[in-house]
Amino acid sequence: MPHTAEDKQRAITRLRRIRGQAEALERAVEAGSDCAPILQQLAAMRGAVHGLMADLLDSHVRETLAQQPSPQAVEEMRALLRSYLK
Repeated sequence: MPHTAEDKQRAITRLRRIRGQAEALERAVEAGSDCAPILQQLAAMRGAVHGLMADLLDSHVRETLAQQPSPQAVEEMRALLRSYLK
């Protein structure tokens, strides 16, 4: 969860952009568009999702580990990073 109002607004903006990309992709598939533009749109969506994930991870690291990190917080962060890097 974003921890500041600015981070929250940035995440919402990114999510709306991703939703718009997904809707455009759905319309393209329904219309039977050529594969190349669909693959390009899919790659753009993947980049947008990765960007959002990176921003949220950054915010989470700053808020969770900037204070006195506990072993539990460190282990949670390791699990999140493993999941993200798969």
